[in-house]
Amino acid sequence: MGTLHVGVHYITRVEGHGHIVVDVANGTLQRCDLEIVETPRFFEAMLRGRPYTEASHITSRICGICAVGHATTSLQATEAALGIVPSEQTQLLRKLNFFGEILDSHILHVYMLVAPDFFGVGSVFPLASTHPEVVLRALRMKKLAGDLCAAIGGRHTHPITLTIGGFTHLPRADELEKLGARLEAMRADVDATVELFQSLKLPQFERETEYIALRQPDEYAFIGGMITSTDGFEYPISAYRQVTNETLLPHSTAKHTRHNRESYMVGALARFNVNHDKLHPRAQAAAAALGLKPLCTNPYMNSVAQVVEIAHCVEEALNLIDRLLVRGIQPEEPPPVEVRAGEGVGACEVPRGTLYHHYWIGEDGRITGANCIIPTGQNLANIEADMRALVPTLLDRPQDEVRQALEMLVRAYDPCISCSTHMLEVSFVGATQGNS
Repeated sequence: MGTLHVGVHYITRVEGHGHIVVDVANGTLQRCDLEIVETPRFFEAMLRGRPYTEASHITSRICGICAVGHATTSLQATEAALGIVPSEQTQLLRKLNFFGEILDSHILHVYMLVAPDFFGVGSVFPLASTHPEVVLRALRMKKLAGDLCAAIGGRHTHPITLTIGGFTHLPRADELEKLGARLEAMRADVDATVELFQSLKLPQFERETEYIALRQPDEYAFIGGMITSTDGFEYPISAYRQVTNETLLPHSTAKHTRHNRESYMVGALARFNVNHDKLHPRAQAAAAALGLKPLCTNPYMNSVAQVVEIAHCVEEALNLIDRLLVRGIQPEEPPPVEVRAGEGVGACEVPRGTLYHHYWIGEDGRITGANCIIPTGQNLANIEADMRALVPTLLDRPQDEVRQALEMLVRAYDPCISCSTHMLEVSFVGATQGNS
């Protein structure tokens, strides 16, 4: 190989716009950057001066797929600042709402964005023609996940019932019973999903890195917990800045993060590596069937970890519905709030990884400052590190294979599905490649 320039343009699965630039000269990697040319969205600035009651509704608009995650994390931060402790019922309903969102996002990613690669089609639309049963299963599962979110949050996207310390509307027992029956029936689709991914051959690529996720002593953490690293570190949520350490790079307008190494990974694979012992037995069985074992260092296996979490969330959602029905849905009102100056941090495991919201509230109840760190930003440096390790192994491959490997690597991280509208555009400029 002589000179190779690979340009991956218009990455639509992050907020804003980005490019992957790979330059190889005389068989040696010269440059390997993930350029993010991001248009600022100013959500943190939008929050300044707004009443604390508006924070969760504003920030849920950051992402259409992770709206529940942003709203819940926002409420956590606000409640921490104001000294509000939600009731047990509120916490159970928030978890149930969260499981619906994890299911919704993971099903969308593994079926609509990842599966087409393995069926040799360009998108889900030709897949619907060649394998209609796969797409119909995905739509059936996704519909149930959306209905679960709507039953708790008032609607599928951008929940309206979540509020400080509680809910403005509660689901009826008969609604939960119907959802429980549908979740039980969904087990067959989950099993079929596991069987599907058993039949797929993912790229073999290993690179050691640090994996970071929330962890709790008695459950597979999605809401709250301790920030935990596979390198042996542990921090309270309030110390998140010791983990994220945001920095700016010349080639990207998006901030990068680093902790103990040059980069770290968040998301389903990180959660599995940190919390695998807390998975539901059916999810552990799915992991075993799929060959997923800790410590897994293949980033392409993030999609497999999402399949495992689908199995986990279905079972835990059923458990939560049973608990709520046994205890009965109580007609609780949100607790009264004594407005005061305060500072609070919230953290949740949204589909793509650990999300942090940090608020400062003044004595008048208005927000004086805010900091939000999303999972995609935390993964950018790790994607670049993966690319630097991956590209040298592909130098003797045809251009189409290089393109496919790079696209699949980006997809594996599931970055910001709310902005995903089309495939990555890859071009090779001035390349000479003998076997292309």
